[in-house]
This record gives sequence, structure tokens and C-alpha cells, in this order.
Amino acid sequence: MSSPTLRALAIAAAALSAGVVLRAAAQTADPPTGAWRRAIDAAWQRSVLAAEAGGQRRSALAERTAASSTWAGSPSFEFDQLRKRQAGTGSRETEVGIALPLWLPGQRDARLAAADAQAAAAAAATDAARLQLARSVVDAAAAVWAQRAEAEAAEVQARELDALAQDVARRVKAGDLARADALAADAEQLASQDALSRATLQRQNAEARWTALTGLATLPPPPPPQEPPPARLHATHPLLQEATARLALAHKRLDAVRLSRRDAPELVVRAHQEVGGGEPDTRGIGVALRIPLATAGRNEALLGAALAEVELAEAHEAGLRRELELEQAAAEREAEASRRQAGHEATRARLLRERAALIQKSFDAGQTPLPETLRALSQAAQAEAASRRQAVAAALAALRVELARGLMP
Repeated sequence: MSSPTLRALAIAAAALSAGVVLRAAAQTADPPTGAWRRAIDAAWQRSVLAAEAGGQRRSALAERTAASSTWAGSPSFEFDQLRKRQAGTGSRETEVGIALPLWLPGQRDARLAAADAQAAAAAAATDAARLQLARSVVDAAAAVWAQRAEAEAAEVQARELDALAQDVARRVKAGDLARADALAADAEQLASQDALSRATLQRQNAEARWTALTGLATLPPPPPPQEPPPARLHATHPLLQEATARLALAHKRLDAVRLSRRDAPELVVRAHQEVGGGEPDTRGIGVALRIPLATAGRNEALLGAALAEVELAEAHEAGLRRELELEQAAAEREAEASRRQAGHEATRARLLRERAALIQKSFDAGQTPLPETLRALSQAAQAEAASRRQAVAAALAALRVELARGLMP
């Protein structure tokens, strides 16, 4: 293979190694934020989490509808009829009534507050679920980036070894090299084709998983591996907001339980009629108030469950805050290390590529044997693949910092 051909391949390989992220960004005209938002929205529409979120919203709406009712429960209808049979006469008593459950003092407002807290918790849970789904979307995109980088590196190596095998075959035919050199070059060329086939298959599988998750064929562009600004845990972190909303809901439910220490009293309105029995017909209307008594057997279990829910929510919020702070710190350290390593790997790939070019020149001049040339090309290709992988890892680490801070890409 001639030196100009090698130099062209080396320049192309170096450009590919240094520009994986830039090329990916240039393949789309959409702003990164908009592209990511569309991908997450598309995945959300296909996710079971969307159905769960809809169910939580409907449940909260039903709770508020029930708490907004005029009555504390469903009214009940009463009907009673008594027939009396006496010698030669008979009478019939009929009583019709309706029982209306009444709210206890403050109970309705407490139930409304609990329903509002449940709606807020449902909204916070939706945001938290979207953040968790965003992590899955980022991981799926990162898998495609990584496999595309591997496939590009394998393609560059396959082209180089194919050109080298052709050059060796020409020189063997001219009598400059032994037949064994041609066999070695052909074997390496076949191995590179197998590696390219495997990398292409893995890329296709990763792209299929991305499409299954989002329904999209295109990917958002990966961000460049840049240093994220220092920041504390975001106050509006969706997971933290969900925990706070769950705690507020637990407190509101506790208030509702404390104001519901007995079953709802009932206002009963009855109409009474008695006919026959040799007496004039009688009619009347009555009003009754039924007040259930509070008992420890009923209240202690409900109050204990409500208190346990509050304590569990408090412990969960405190533990989650600590966990998120640790996760953010770890993500920032990982991003810093990945960014430095990406620079080192890019430099190493460039150096080994230059070394391979020099050895190739020496091989063309007949000063370096083929095995050493193949070894140099293999080392350069491996370094190139490592550089591509690390560039993807650095881009992924930058995205994970945003996610750890509770921010969508």
C-alpha cells in the first residue's frame, strides 16, 4: 500500500476518532434539548408508566369528587310495612324514610385537603417517573452511540487491512515478499471483516432496542464532554418533590383520620302511615338523628396506620435526600474522570496512528517485516476503538450529571 493511501486512511481515522460526538451532533438539525424532549415524550407514550400516572390522576380526582359531596356518604332508603290481622278487621302500617350521612365538624375540609395533596403527589410521581424513564432513554441512546463507535472503528480497520492485503498480494506477485506474508495479510483481513460483521450486528441490535423503547429511528445528539458547573442538589428534583408530596399527603390523611373518630352521623327523615283497624287513617312525618359513638377498637387501628404512614414518609424523604446527594457527587466525579480519560485516549490513539503510519512507510521501503506492521495497525485500531468508547462514556457521564441533579436532558 502506497504512502499517500496510508496517509489518507490515517487522516480519516483520526478525524473519526476525534469527531464522533461532533458528527453525531451534525446529523440532526434539531436543537439537542428539543430532540431529547421528543425522544423522552415518545418513550413516555409507549411506557406503562404513562398508564399508571393516568390511573393515579383519576384516583385523586375521584377522591376530590367524593370529598366535595354534600353528604359524607351515600344516602340510604328505608321502607317498612307491617300488617296486623284481628278478628273481622285488619290494619297496615307503612313507613318510608331516607337516611342522609352528615359530615363531622372539619371532616369535609380535611378530606378535601387530603384529596388535593393526593393530586399533588400524583403529579409529582408523574414527574419522577419521567425522570426515571429519561435515564432509560439515555442508557439506550448511549448503547447505540457505543456500538456505532465500535462499528466505525471496525470499518476503518477493515478498510486498512483490505488495502494492505491487496498491496501485499501485489508485492508477492512481484517477488518482493514471500507467500507466507500474503497468507498472514489475508488472515488478518478476514478477521477484520468478521469483527466488522459482529460490530454491525451489535449496532443493529442496539438501534432496534432504541426503536422499541421510543418508536424513533433517529437519536438525539450526544453532548460534548465538558465540565459541568458545580451545583448543589436541585431543589426541584422530581424524586425529592415526590417524596415531599408523599409526606404532605400522609400528614393530610392523618388530619382526616383524627377528624373522623366515629362513623358519620345520619339525619333520618321518615313518613308514617297507618290504615284500617277500625280507626281513622293516621299519617305523620318524623325526623331522627343517629350519632355513632367513638370506640377505641375502631379508631386506634386507623390512627396507628396513619401515624405509621407519616413516619415512613419522613424516613423515606430524609434517606432519599442523602442518597440523591451521594448520587450527584458520584456522577460529577465520574464525569470529571471520564472527560480526562477521553482526552488521554484520544491522544494515545493519535500517537499510535502516527506510529502505524511511520511503520507502514518503513514496510513500503522494505525495512520492516509484515508481522510488525500488522501489530502496529492492530494496536492503532484498538486505541482508536478505546478512544471512541471513552468519548461516548464521557458524553454519557455528562448527561448522568444532569439526571442526578434532577434535570432532564
